[in-house]
Amino acid sequence: MDFDFVWFINLFPIVLPALELTINMSLISLILTVILSVFISIIRHFQVRGLSQFFGAYITFFRATPLVAQLFILYFGLPSIIPALKSMTAFQTTIVALTLNTSAFMAETLRAAIESVDEGQIEACYSMGMTRYQTMVRVVLPQAFVVALPTLGNQFIGIVKGTALGFTVGLADIMAKAKIEAALDLRFFEAYLCVTLIYLVIVVFIEKIQGLLERKIQKFC
Repeated sequence: MDFDFVWFINLFPIVLPALELTINMSLISLILTVILSVFISIIRHFQVRGLSQFFGAYITFFRATPLVAQLFILYFGLPSIIPALKSMTAFQTTIVALTLNTSAFMAETLRAAIESVDEGQIEACYSMGMTRYQTMVRVVLPQAFVVALPTLGNQFIGIVKGTALGFTVGLADIMAKAKIEAALDLRFFEAYLCVTLIYLVIVVFIEKIQGLLERKIQKFC
């Protein structure tokens, strides 16, 4: 079957309205991921008894298993065991899966960044009368985020691409819209190429923003 350029172009106005859903999922997942990752990295850094071991197992599980399997467990598996979870929508489940999965990677990145901060600075903060909390918030975490920024940007890109799995649990994102249109006219190559180009533009845009942030931060360092 020949490539239908007109059909390909006409698909964009159909698919692009669903882009808002993808962006919302990505941003919400990023915010929740950063919050959870910071908490886990601090717990792991200070080796809090019990919690550190728990999050160590958590990190191992989510780093060792596929995101799609985690998504299916959350959407199809757990509700059968915990009835209260049956009320979770595909949108909510996808966000939870992306947050839990990415946090397992981001937490280790932040922990390594925290441990890269010079111990002398921390001791100086304590000698000035700053508490452990103040030292972490005012001195350690800002420097850790600067060190981890390139990796964090890459993980945000992973979140954006991971939203494409939402269609497997019935989420009407750009992938789902394209797949529906492709099934109607048997134009799968054109449909998937359309989605690929959209994700490519999004990722290139994120990379540009990431590069701009890195250059601005370097000027202040």
